[in-house]
Amino acid sequence: MTAGWRTLSWLGLLLVAIGLLWLLSPVLLPFFLGMAIAYVLDPAVVRLEKWSRNRTLATLIILLVFVVVVAGAMALLVPVLERQLVGLVQKLVEASTEAYDWAVPYVQRQLREARVPTSAAPNAGDIAGKAVAWAGGAAAGLWSGGLAVFNVLSLLVITPIITFYILRDWPRFVERIDSWLPRDHAPLIRRLAHKVDLRLAGFVRGQALVCLLMGLFYAIALTAAGLSYGLLMGLLIGLLVFIPVLGAAIGAVISLAIAAAQFHAWVPLAIIAAIFLVGQFIEAYVLSPKLVGERIGLHPAWLLLALLAGGALFGFLGLLLAAPAAATIGVLAHFALERYLDSPLYRGRGKGAA
Repeated sequence: MTAGWRTLSWLGLLLVAIGLLWLLSPVLLPFFLGMAIAYVLDPAVVRLEKWSRNRTLATLIILLVFVVVVAGAMALLVPVLERQLVGLVQKLVEASTEAYDWAVPYVQRQLREARVPTSAAPNAGDIAGKAVAWAGGAAAGLWSGGLAVFNVLSLLVITPIITFYILRDWPRFVERIDSWLPRDHAPLIRRLAHKVDLRLAGFVRGQALVCLLMGLFYAIALTAAGLSYGLLMGLLIGLLVFIPVLGAAIGAVISLAIAAAQFHAWVPLAIIAAIFLVGQFIEAYVLSPKLVGERIGLHPAWLLLALLAGGALFGFLGLLLAAPAAATIGVLAHFALERYLDSPLYRGRGKGAA
């Protein structure tokens, strides 16, 4: 088989894999979420396995500790977050009502001043029709929300099982995949896979710790500043920090909007803004250099593009796959650039070529 046919074969397999991923994305989420959790917990299992000499026992202990910690955190936070979320929704409804009450007289006055015919202005029937359409959409949303609850429950049941089996059999999976590699290219593929693993591990584990610490910081600081729903906003910002720059910016805009509706004064707004400036300084100059570092080679702009593209194509599953895909493509692009710089295409063949 010529090099061209081999390249076409690999491209064909890649396209088939992407197509299957897109078609099966609704049912693959528990499996990829289990793989992500297993990837994060694997170093702890390896350390415990050296002490216990039993991979299954080490996997069971680490997974039980992880489940207990997550369940305990949810038991403590969910009631508080539920109250704050309900209060936030009520405030949004009140703000929408106030905006509507302010806008309708203004629009009617502008229509009268512009001498717009009554027939051309929106009438009560149009408004009623839109209200009925909105109610139908809300009912459909409630139904889909019920199905979403069922999917979440199934996710909570399936994901720990998948995580346990992947964690337990991780070395066996790696050995089996290694046995399938083309023998002539196996050393090169192993070297590239090792680089991908270094970048991915450095980013995912480090960034997860950054998200946790920044979520705690924003939750405590915003609550201490007197912001309503400070705990909810802090945890939300902690999740959004995974998206470089944009996550903290979204959290800042939402928090400032809540503060503006709550305080109606400049000093509290300045305090909230100062909290985000301090948080960005801590994240950019203290936590990220120490926990993530520069050696991972994932530029924030490239990662942001990967997250947006993955979310647009595959939803939440795409968000899980964005970081591994970005790390893999980055390593392959760097490898291709090295080959190009070492090739006659770049160096040239003439005597005067540099």
